[in-house]
Amino acid sequence: MASLSTTSLSFKAPSIQSTRISQVLRKPSSFQSIAFGRFQSSRSLRLQISCAAKPETVQKVSDIVKEQLALSADTALTAESKFSALGADSLDTVEIVMALEEKFNISVEESDAQNITTIQEAADLIEDLVQKKPATEAS
Repeated sequence: MASLSTTSLSFKAPSIQSTRISQVLRKPSSFQSIAFGRFQSSRSLRLQISCAAKPETVQKVSDIVKEQLALSADTALTAESKFSALGADSLDTVEIVMALEEKFNISVEESDAQNITTIQEAADLIEDLVQKKPATEAS
């Protein structure tokens, strides 16, 4: 897993001019060929940027999801696993969020809770909320 911290990102592909990442994110693009220094790939590349949560957080969320949905211990879950694909309905999702709030000692706003559909989204939100907690609450 890699992380990137920057305020601006530019890249150059053979068929387009130098482009800022904000321009790319406004419209979906697929590149047939893209060069990075001396390396050139002719495969289609997919650009995905995420602020991924720590693997430990993703694992804790996975464990809670398994417990709340009564999934067997050997059920394979990934960060991209969707609650609905695991059989969760809206009530199950509310119970998952409540369990996450209890486990991580956080409070999830209803508007945020409605946007959580995957394990990764839940883990990212948790880390964001934990970081925003005042230092006195975090201990």
